[in-house]
Amino acid sequence: MSEESTALPWPVIVDAGSGTPADLMARVARGDSAAFAQLYDQMAPRVYGLIRRVLRNPAQSEEVTQEVMVEIWRTATRYDADRGSPTSWILTMAHRRAIDRVRSEQSSTDREQAVAAASSTTEYDEVAETVTTNLEVEQVRHCLGSLTELQRESVTLAYYGGYSYREVAELLDAKLATIKARMRDGLIRLRDCLGVTGR
Repeated sequence: MSEESTALPWPVIVDAGSGTPADLMARVARGDSAAFAQLYDQMAPRVYGLIRRVLRNPAQSEEVTQEVMVEIWRTATRYDADRGSPTSWILTMAHRRAIDRVRSEQSSTDREQAVAAASSTTEYDEVAETVTTNLEVEQVRHCLGSLTELQRESVTLAYYGGYSYREVAELLDAKLATIKARMRDGLIRLRDCLGVTGR
């Protein structure tokens, strides 16, 4: 990942005595603002880098990064160490926020296009194609929901976030072989759910 994509547009001062993300999360959950400041310094560059890769827009990426960091402070008590590392939890939250922003922007664009096209006649074939596409999108969402959280997280980062297997492994603090196995199993389940036959 390039330095440009992860560099924050605001200064970060990392305390040499910073604890591990797990230690800091435990303290943040107890309302320790100093621990949150340390966690912020550790995680904000990675959160920003991930969001920037999804959104591309620096200003929106900064805004969503701030939203994610505030959400971490507000919801730290919901973090469950048994379900994964703090880094994984935080990056999953960041990715979801970024995807939500993309969807929101797309919805806004779609509404504007719908208003502009309201006065024109839509051909039957275009309607059929739109309906078919919408049904396929819903089916993919349904099938993604059938994966385990770990499989869905890995597949989403790779296919929606554009990360390589190695980058996904780094983001989730997991071994490359583990990520490859999750992806393989997840893709097999997706293929079966979607009814795709091998050629």
